[in-house]
Amino acid sequence: MHPCSIRSAEWYWTQTRMKVYFFAVAIAAMALALPGVSQAPDSSTSVKRPPIVGVAGIGLRTADMAASRKFYTGFLGLEELSGVKRPVDADPTAVSFEVNERQIIEILPGLADQNQDRLIYVAFETTDAEQLRTYLAGQGVTVPEKVEASADGTRSFSMTAPERHVVKFVQFAAGVPKEGGSNPGPDKRVAKHMVHVGYIVNDPTAQNHLFRDILGFQVAWHGGMKDEDTDWVNMRVPEGHDWLEYMLNVHNPDPARLGNVNHIGLGVASVKECYETLLQRGSSPRKPLIGRDGKWQVALVSPDLTRVEMMEFEPVETPCCSPMLP
Repeated sequence: MHPCSIRSAEWYWTQTRMKVYFFAVAIAAMALALPGVSQAPDSSTSVKRPPIVGVAGIGLRTADMAASRKFYTGFLGLEELSGVKRPVDADPTAVSFEVNERQIIEILPGLADQNQDRLIYVAFETTDAEQLRTYLAGQGVTVPEKVEASADGTRSFSMTAPERHVVKFVQFAAGVPKEGGSNPGPDKRVAKHMVHVGYIVNDPTAQNHLFRDILGFQVAWHGGMKDEDTDWVNMRVPEGHDWLEYMLNVHNPDPARLGNVNHIGLGVASVKECYETLLQRGSSPRKPLIGRDGKWQVALVSPDLTRVEMMEFEPVETPCCSPMLP
């Protein structure tokens, strides 16, 4: 072959390889620009997830604030936060009831229709809100550009989980006790710890990608009304014992069913004593029973049909369906 022909062939293949390379780069750039397509996080540079240690609260809508006050303070004995104890970044129309100094039930007006979902958000406590926000962004999760900081030192941010559930992450200021109540008077609380929050899940795969794969929650127990069914999955926070309960197999719920499944779980030492106290205060709790998880429980329904489930911390019978993490 003539030397010029050899050089021409080399030049041709060099140019071809360059075109293929730049074409591939252009295609990759276009893909990253498409909605819903994100680059896989670089594990060598990604931020480590900080601890997520428990449930921090829940937000619910009400159609009758006076009735809600009677329910949460009169029946459950929770203190309504006001003045300097009220969260400084709270919605001015909201009322917060303290389970303990690190857990609140926030009630907002605006339930205009009985078919409207009462649930506004669920909240979890982290030790570092900014680090968690940065970590989630590095995992391709949509988060705010910055955390919100309150005058009392609380830092938080909100994000939208699959199925449009709003999830808050809260970092409390140093020195806030974990189980205490800020009311200096007699302690009237029937429960001092919110052990779980639950909501309807239609797509457990999508929920698991966020809560299990990215945030590190783990299955503590799962069960159903029948041994072969899975109607509930308890997803425990990675560095604590509180959990988020997936409520599965719920389709087109009526208002009572909707309020029953999007619910609050409070831990009590004795369901028997809790039940007697609720009766003495003039409420109408359901009769105590042993749940499928083997724990004694009693439920009280709010004026807006939200179920508040009070349960003992340990099973008295073997749980159905699956082992339970200790």
